[in-house]
Amino acid sequence: MRAPRFTATSLQRLRSLLREEGGLMATLLSPASADMQAQASPAALAGKGPRAEGQREEYELLVEAIYEGYLLHYGAPRVVHVAEADLRLLAGDQLYAIGLARLVALGDTLAVAELADTITLSALAQGAGRAELADAVWQAGARAVGWGPSEALARAKDLVLAGAPEAIEAMRTSASALPASP
Repeated sequence: MRAPRFTATSLQRLRSLLREEGGLMATLLSPASADMQAQASPAALAGKGPRAEGQREEYELLVEAIYEGYLLHYGAPRVVHVAEADLRLLAGDQLYAIGLARLVALGDTLAVAELADTITLSALAQGAGRAELADAVWQAGARAVGWGPSEALARAKDLVLAGAPEAIEAMRTSASALPASP
């Protein structure tokens, strides 16, 4: 499954949110032009699902915040720039908290659980040196936020936890299949 491209709007809204909240996070914003590079993001995928109906922009924003937190831990963040490793981890954790708190405010405990699993499983994949698996976990997690979880995703999660080599294909398959019901 090909990852959807981010919308500049969701990154701009994340940038605005962090600027408005002020504090340390506002001082860590990268130049706005860095946001505009075409990069894959699971936020658009989550926002397209029927579970996000009527609140698509909010779902995109909160998944974007959580994904940016993940990128601070393991990749190349787009909105926040932090040179020091310890501060990168703290900033990433803060973005996880911002996104999850917004999700809790929506009352979507199912999506909270899915994103918590996504954070955990992608960290396990990264720790095992399996960046492609981590990417597949994010795509499947975004699909679960937007459409709801599936039995295929539950099986794929078990395979990731077991360190099974077939976990990546299972995650990719679960990300590309629509669940029976939202």
